[in-house]
Amino acid sequence: MSSENSELRKAGLKVTLPRVKILNILERADQHHLSAEDVYKRLLDAGDDVGLATVYRVLTQFEAAGLVLRHNFEGGHAVFEMATDDHHDHMVCTQTGKVVEFFDSVIEERQRKIAEEHGFDIVDHSLILYVKPKKTK
Repeated sequence: MSSENSELRKAGLKVTLPRVKILNILERADQHHLSAEDVYKRLLDAGDDVGLATVYRVLTQFEAAGLVLRHNFEGGHAVFEMATDDHHDHMVCTQTGKVVEFFDSVIEERQRKIAEEHGFDIVDHSLILYVKPKKTK
């Protein structure tokens, strides 16, 4: 049994060819953040006959099952990435839309301390930095 099949079954989803193909694309993507249109184009490039509506439906099912995370970054459409236990934050270039993942233990600790100072424990959080390239002199 392939890893895609076991992941789908573990998430309570029936194993179908479109689901396996879409999960495979997300797992093997060099670019971790793909839109539904990106996934659809990759399916077309591979000669797979899966419609865009099916891609949207499957991604929504994956999100509901906890397999993927959906991000709605400002100025762009929704992008999806595989859900992992590794926390990271994002930088989004306002000029190109490029998404960069990063982790900084100092930022994480500071957020924890701020929540604690106000009598809270952090359950979840999202940090998105909107950036632009530095101008060279």
